[in-house]
Parts: sequence; C-alpha cells; structure tokens
Amino acid sequence: MKFTLSWLKEHLDTTADVSAVVEAMTMAGLEVEHVEDPGKRLAAFTVAKIVEAVQHPNADKLRVCQVDTKDGRLEIVCGAPNARAGLTTIYAPIGAYVPGSGVTLEARPVRGVVSNGMLCSARELEISEESDGIVELSDDLPVGASAVEAFGLEAAIDFEVTPNRPDWLGVRGIARDLAAAGLGTLKPDTTAPVKGSFPCPIEIRVDGDACPVFAGRLIRGVKNGPSPAWLQQKLVSVGLRPINALVDVTNLVSQDRCRPAHVYDAAKLKGPVIEARLGREGESILALDGKTYAVGPEICVIADASGPVCLGGVIGGQDSGCSDETTDVFLECAWFDPIRTAQTGRTLGINSDAQYRFARGVDPESPVPGLELATQLILQLCGGEPSEVRVAGHAPAPPKAIAFDRGYVKKLSGLNVPPSRIDDILTKLGFAVDGDAVTPPSWRRDVEGKADLVEEVARIEGFDALPAEPLPEIARPAGGVLTIRQRRMRDARRALAARGYAEAITWSFMRQEWAEMFGGGDPKLVLTNPIASDLSTMRPTALGNLIDAAARNARKGFPDAALFEVGPNFRGDQPADQWTAVTALLAPHSPKHWAKAGGDPLFALKADLLALLDELGAPQLQVVQGQNAGWWHPGRSARLQLGPKVVIAEFGELHPRILKALDAEGPMLAFELSLDAIPEPKKKGVKTKAALELSPLMPLTRDFAFLVGADTPAGDLVRPILGADKALIADARVFDVYAGTGVPEGQKSVAVEVVVQPREKTLTDGEIEALSGRIVGAVEKAVGAKLRG
Repeated sequence: MKFTLSWLKEHLDTTADVSAVVEAMTMAGLEVEHVEDPGKRLAAFTVAKIVEAVQHPNADKLRVCQVDTKDGRLEIVCGAPNARAGLTTIYAPIGAYVPGSGVTLEARPVRGVVSNGMLCSARELEISEESDGIVELSDDLPVGASAVEAFGLEAAIDFEVTPNRPDWLGVRGIARDLAAAGLGTLKPDTTAPVKGSFPCPIEIRVDGDACPVFAGRLIRGVKNGPSPAWLQQKLVSVGLRPINALVDVTNLVSQDRCRPAHVYDAAKLKGPVIEARLGREGESILALDGKTYAVGPEICVIADASGPVCLGGVIGGQDSGCSDETTDVFLECAWFDPIRTAQTGRTLGINSDAQYRFARGVDPESPVPGLELATQLILQLCGGEPSEVRVAGHAPAPPKAIAFDRGYVKKLSGLNVPPSRIDDILTKLGFAVDGDAVTPPSWRRDVEGKADLVEEVARIEGFDALPAEPLPEIARPAGGVLTIRQRRMRDARRALAARGYAEAITWSFMRQEWAEMFGGGDPKLVLTNPIASDLSTMRPTALGNLIDAAARNARKGFPDAALFEVGPNFRGDQPADQWTAVTALLAPHSPKHWAKAGGDPLFALKADLLALLDELGAPQLQVVQGQNAGWWHPGRSARLQLGPKVVIAEFGELHPRILKALDAEGPMLAFELSLDAIPEPKKKGVKTKAALELSPLMPLTRDFAFLVGADTPAGDLVRPILGADKALIADARVFDVYAGTGVPEGQKSVAVEVVVQPREKTLTDGEIEALSGRIVGAVEKAVGAKLRG
C-alpha cells in the first residue's frame, strides 16, 4: 500500500513531515517498508531556459544550445526535436547520474562540440514511460528551481498491510490511526448524498451468498476522456496507471477509502436487470486484462441478460468496459464474500487491486457511501445526471458489543492508562464506547474480545511504554534440557545416519485410500481444508510416504534407497492418539555385479534395528512371528515386544500387494519402532574422572628387557610394572619383542619403556635405583621373568 503526504493531509490535519509520519506509523504497528523520495533521486536536476538553439556544425539532428542554468549560461548539445529558443526545461549538470539512462554525465565533445551538461526528457528522469523530446515546462518557473518542485513530485510511503487490517488499504484508514496516535486531527467526512433526478432504470438482484449487498445507480450524459492532471498525478504517485476519467475515479475511491467500485457502459448492458450471482457451467468472460476465464458455480459474477459481464470483486469485462464514446454509465458498489473472492483469485490466477481488498474484508457498510463519493467525482469531472440509488440485499450483521473492564489493560499489558485515555483512544479508532460496552466499527471485524481492545490501547499508547520486567527464574529441569523422548529422537537420527540411511521429512498427511491400507482412514482424521487432494487425511504411519519417496527415486534412476523418518503418527483425533515413531525403509536394488551380493538384506535390516534399540537403551526383547499387521509379508516379518500388549517394533518385508497399490517396485523392507513404548532405563551412578594433576617436574624414562616364556603375552608384564609404584610410575609401554641369538630356546626378550613422573621433588640416583629394583621384583613375582643380561 502506497500513499503520499499530501494525500494523507486531505484526511489528517497535521504539520508532520514524512519522517514524523513514518515514525508514528511504526510505533502504531504499521510496518513501513520503503519511502520513495524523488527529492533524493532528482536532487541534481533543476529548471533551465534555452536562450538560443542553432544547428550543430557537424550533425544534422543535433543542436547547440545556449542555456541559462543555476550554474550560469552554458553551451549544451541536444538531440531532441523540440529543443528551441525560449523553452523552459530540465538541466542536468556534469557529474549527475541520469536514472533513466543509467549514465553519469562527463564533459566530452559531441561531434567536436563539448556539451557542458544535458537537457532531459521525462523518460530519462523516470517520471513518464513515453517521451517525444525534452520536457516542456511552464515559463513561470524560475531558473534554478528543483525538478521535484517543477513536476510537483513528493515522497511516497510504502508499507506492508497485515491481513487483519483491510481498513489500512485506504488512506483514510491510515489517517484515522495516526490521529488516534496523536499525530493530528482526523478531518470530518464531507461526502454528502447526491440526490437522484430520476428512478434507476436498471433493476439489481443479489443471491445473498457470494454478494450479500449491491448498490448501484445510472449516470447519463457523461463525457469521458483523460483525467485532469491532479488526478493522474495522484494515481501515478502510488504506482497506478491513469486510464480515463471514469476508471480513474473508481481507482481513486479504492485507494482513498478502501472501497473498490466499478463502472459499466450502460449502452453495452443487455436487458433491464443486472444480477450478482454464482457462475454456471459453460459460462466464460473476456476480462479487461484481455484473457478469457471460464467460470463455475464457485465463482461470483455480475451478469446481465447475455451472461457474465464482470467477475465479482475481481476484474471487469471488456464487453461492458467504458471508452471515450461512453455517455451513460452504471456505477456499482457492492460487498463480496472475502473467502470466495480470495479463492476466485487463486483459481483463476488473478491478483487485482479490487480482489486484494475484497479478499481481506472491505467495510460491509461502505457500498452506499462509496457510491455517493464516486458519483460526486464523476459529476465533477465528467458531468452527467445521476439516478436515484438502488440497493439490493443486506450487509452482514455488525460486530457485537464487548464487555470491557478498563482495569484489564493494566492486568494484561502492565500499562497504567487512565480510563479516560482508554476511552479516547478507542473512540478515535472508531469504536463506540457506552459504559462498559465497547462496540467495534464495521470495518474492524478482527476485534473479537477484550484482549483485542487491550492490544489497540497498547498499540496507540506506544509499545515503548510497556514496562520492562525480567522473566521469573525457572529452575533447571533435572536430567538436562531435553526430555527422554527428545533425546531418543536425536539419538535415533544420529544412529541411522551413521548406518547409511538418509533422513526424509514427509508430510504428516496422506491420501485417504493409502491411510486405509495401513489401518487408518478414520473420518475424524480427514482434513476439512487439505493443502492438496492427495494429502487429505492424517497418516497412521510414515511407511506409505517413505514407499512413495523410494518409488519416486527409483523412477528417476536411483532404485537403491535407504530412508528413515522420525515423526508423529496418528491413531485418532485426541492428544493421546499421537505417537512418535522411527520408521526406516530399505529398497535393496543394487546394480548387478559378477560377484553376487552376500547375505539376506532382511537380516541386515534386523541388525540395523537391533543396533538402534541398543543405542536407545531398550531392554532384552522377544521376537515373535506371525502377528504383524496386514501390510507386512506374512512369512518374512516379525515383531519385537516386551509382552503381548507392549509391542516395541515391527520389521520385515512389505507385502507385494501394498507395493503394487502404491506403484512401487519390490522388494522393499522396513521397520517401525515406537519411541514412546520403550521403557525408561534405570538411573545409574555417574562415574567421574579424577581431577587432573600436573607435575612441575620433568618426567624420566628407564628401559627394561625381561626374559620370559615364549608363550607369555607381552601385556602381562605391563600390569605388574604399573603396580610397582602407582605414585611415581606414569606409564609403561612395550616397544620390542625379540627371539633368536642370545636368547635361550623357548624364551623371548620383551623390552619395556617405563615413564617415571616425580611429584614433589627431583629423584636422586639412589631413589631411582630403588624404584628399578621394585619394578624387577614385581615382574619376577608376577610372571617369573628375569632381567636380561
């Protein structure tokens, strides 16, 4: 949504500048995305006057101009056909960046004549798409005036409109919120009813469903044509393209009041009746965008005796559109069902300004006021004689009053706002305050309770006024941050990924017939508004989705799949009916090879399942065959259980009937493990390592060679050495084993390096010798070894 400051000031009496408006909008909850300021983009461009224009000596289509500029009189080469003496235009100095051409001006000769700047066209300034030459301005403009001033340009504020605030899609709605926020005073609405001079000859009918209320009138004797400059400039400033006066009026009312309207050429309407109804099979319409759309019984149309002439709330038809030859018009202001209008836009791929507003909820009480405003503007710009207003149908019931205790503002938000200030904010926002009853206005259908009223007060009072208080201390849960189920989900993902499985994340839904094949399909689990026709019910198992994923991989040339998913399955519509499962699937279709693959993939799958259960801390389980569900192969499947009532997992080959129904090539093997069924392990004592002790003294090493029996393990010498003096001996490592010359037959020589780490003081030679003696003695006693040589 875009608007300009001058447009805002038509509804808001304020002296604020653009930056103050942006600040107030942000604090009131309107998310400003961008401020498009032509003053910055065109800062270097100013008004200039051509004093003399003569033929270029070296080019037929160029002129050498003497130009009075803010920098004095300069010589500028210009190729525009309208460059002439006495013309007031726009000058760009050397060094200026020209946005329309994307170049920065430099002083360089043009066919031998140096041009000291540039005279610009509207296209080069990006203020118009068409240009026949340099711009021609009023001679009243002084030399040196800014281009922004010359064209009457101003900054446009672009902001994001949340779906619950359709009233912000009109400038008056923005002005109302800013007035409540204290930026100014909302001006009164001066729209007065236009008295009709004759009865409307066109009868209006509505079906009460897609279009509950429809207001219209005939205006005859109009003179259509281009809009006046002020109206065109207004529409261009917010990104709309002027078309003609009649259409521009409806666009203006839509932007100004969030009140879309439509004009029909009355001479092109067939019959005395215009009707808002649902479409019929076989009907179509040629729309204003040049495309033909087929309509059906879910789409609202405006129709005459010949059929649809407009897609209700979305786009008009070419066959009833207005042109310069139009003299009589039928003006429509209606209210269309938001959900049906949004669905029509999605079905037909149309996102018009009208559809965007109606889909979010236009004020249902605005058709007649919008009709009167549009009538005033048409009479002002095009003349004509209006008929009386016809209204068919009834607007939806207004919002109900809400019982509101002013103290709830303090309770819910912490803000200390006096009751008089609360009432003042709500009143300025359009709410009717009558004691403890607050009635939302017709354009605020999003306000449904007292919490919404508190939000309105807090938003206008200022979110920066909310008290800042630290959150209360929460004791850290015993056993870590993750629950047992969360930890098991994490561990299962890591374990299966380590064993070569790829994780898949599929929908928690599946098609109805698949769910029934896997024991689901309960009508309670069928979605009211599914995201797709083949995702219509909550899944009883992830197996169907994984089989489908493996089949898609196979069709794309990757048949050998190993997939798993950790996620929820659903037995019913209650919280207790949701259970978490680890589901894994193997599609063993490895390429053919001369060396036959060894082993049955079913046992490989079982090994993966048992390894996963061990990782998750499951107890010893029973293996039972012949009791699996019907989607498992009866002779190649089994279950793991603690007892008949506590089934932990089912695994095996999937039934060929299931694979055929899912258009998947077999064989496929899988397991499904219920994380919730695994009992919690008993808590064990935690073993901790001793504190690290580092000695400031250098360690020393001593080598020993022992003669032992040839069949004595070398490691048997290490244990007694480490036990000889646990305080001083840090390590013992076998570094050589020798049998041969010099070693008696039936024996071997084992060399051990012993690392001695002094703790309190440096060891003396005597202490080292004593330690060596204890080492030799310990080894002799333990394994009967003798010190060699």
